[in-house]
Amino acid sequence: MTTVDNQKKERAILCGLASPGFAAGESSTPVSMEELWALVETAGGEPVAMLMQNRPTPDPRSFIGEGKEQELKELLEQNECALAVFDNELSPSQMRVLGEDLGVKVMDRSGLILDIFAQRARTREGQLQVELAQYQYLLPRLAGMWTHLERQEGAIGTRGPGETQLESDRRHIRKKIQKLEAELAEVRKNRATQRRRREKNEMPVVALVGYTNAGKSTLLNRLTGSDIPANDRLFDTLDTTTRRLMVDEVQEVLLSDTVGFIRKLPTHLVEAFKATLEELKYADVLLHVIDLSSPEWENQARIVDALIVQLGAERTPCLRVYNKCDACTGLLPRERDAVCISARTGEGTEELLQRLSNLLDRGKRRAVFRIPFDRGGLVQLLHDEAAVLSLEYTEDGTRAEAVVGPELWARLAPYAEGAP
Repeated sequence: MTTVDNQKKERAILCGLASPGFAAGESSTPVSMEELWALVETAGGEPVAMLMQNRPTPDPRSFIGEGKEQELKELLEQNECALAVFDNELSPSQMRVLGEDLGVKVMDRSGLILDIFAQRARTREGQLQVELAQYQYLLPRLAGMWTHLERQEGAIGTRGPGETQLESDRRHIRKKIQKLEAELAEVRKNRATQRRRREKNEMPVVALVGYTNAGKSTLLNRLTGSDIPANDRLFDTLDTTTRRLMVDEVQEVLLSDTVGFIRKLPTHLVEAFKATLEELKYADVLLHVIDLSSPEWENQARIVDALIVQLGAERTPCLRVYNKCDACTGLLPRERDAVCISARTGEGTEELLQRLSNLLDRGKRRAVFRIPFDRGGLVQLLHDEAAVLSLEYTEDGTRAEAVVGPELWARLAPYAEGAP
């Protein structure tokens, strides 16, 4: 029996177009093409060659024009490739024309990223979000998109909704989209309830954000002692992971790892993942993890900053965390709201925790209180206005460990262990 691992990989030719008519960041560059190469490998394909084209404007019919299209077709035939992947977003008609003219499966960058997300989603919430984004992407591309292609089980671009749904009519797809949107609305409602509970318990939330493969999962593992898989590949983390972290002797937070960002992230994907990504807006602090070893780190940081604004989290306090400083040969950045670390070795993490503690410090303190049974109202007050870490009933009263603010401390100080 043949396993997925030893199945023959799909060979692909990559194609990109640079045009002064594109919006900022939409033109293909050597860097974006290298990233596309890595994306194809992440999806399980085998990129063989890259083809670049410069035009004043994209060709309305075939995107790259007749001459470059012929060159691409010859390259596909010479290398026995059945897949062409474009770095730019194609219109439904351009994708259909290219598929018919080239005689191979054609994908654009958005479709490729959606396919990778479909592979990686593990939780029900993640799967809902990816499926919604896929249907929204596929809806305008249904007509004639798949009729000329021989479908391969497990092939790039075929994961997710599946063949029977893709052949369904638009009405069925729209009904499916409405159903998924309703389910995700319920997810948002549940998240809002959880958020109110956290706020009530005064448990701050710190969110890790950054470009894909910047080292967010490695940092979460380093700080919390977790063993979340942290591999050197794009979009290794898709489903949000949250762990408790003691920042200092009195402050405990929830540290959340989020999906990595990337240039030209599909709009449908950002919209679908808002149920998850909107948590950034409600976080107490953002840790923007930046891969300092990448020659593109400045541009990657700008892309993440723009997405933070798009998600409405630009007012959330943000600390830049320059990661992989041990692999950086140049001068390290010196900024007020930044710290240089190596999540792999642990270098700089103590300073990171100190900086985080300073950002979160609101005069809180952690203490153990022994409250007599006849003062039970104070125990309820702890539940209502503090973060209760443990509760134990003893012979002479209630023993509670909690993190309290200045006002509550003033009332409970006489019951703290060690009080006169």
